[in-house]
Amino acid sequence: MKVVAINGSPKSNGNTAQMIDIITDELNQEGIETEVLHVGNKMIRGCFGCGACYKNQDERCIAKEDDSFVNECIQKMKEAEGLILASPVHWAGIAGAMKSFLDRVFYVSSANGNLFRHKVGASVVAVRRSGGVTTFDQLNHYLTYAEMFMPTTNYWNVGHGRIPGEVHEDAEGVQIARVLGKNMALTLKMVQNAKEHHLVFPEKEAKIMTNFVR
Repeated sequence: MKVVAINGSPKSNGNTAQMIDIITDELNQEGIETEVLHVGNKMIRGCFGCGACYKNQDERCIAKEDDSFVNECIQKMKEAEGLILASPVHWAGIAGAMKSFLDRVFYVSSANGNLFRHKVGASVVAVRRSGGVTTFDQLNHYLTYAEMFMPTTNYWNVGHGRIPGEVHEDAEGVQIARVLGKNMALTLKMVQNAKEHHLVFPEKEAKIMTNFVR
């Protein structure tokens, strides 16, 4: 099994990356392979809203400036059994490049039959002071829309720290990430076990779209 973690921070080894490391250390101890994709230091444009991914049905975004990187990530995420979405807090929300990346990747997923459906997904946030819970909530919107299985921990998935490495001084935040890693490993194994024993998963339903302005 493999988990792909998305680092939405501009810093390669900041507190966001170190929260990811705590989680992936637990996964690795359980024999689960992990890979970190660093998104936050890339120039990633937002979604056009053009609908080409619905029309083309090729699991690709057509934006040319960064299409090779984004589309490569989509395939790695599709092939993995689990995903971790990790972001620092910028203005009480997801960091800009990460937000643009997630909008496009999950739009392509939805347009192509929901590529991440019934995978295991978790979110984690690093913050200096405030805005961690709102950012955590925003990340979870992608996971819930994609019908992913979400492991929990013993508090909200937020670690506090300003300078890189300071998050390790947040003992509760470290425990949150560690317990999340353990529970994510268990959830991954449960899903795998269910598939091996031919448990019948719910059939995918066609999306109903209801507009409130008519």
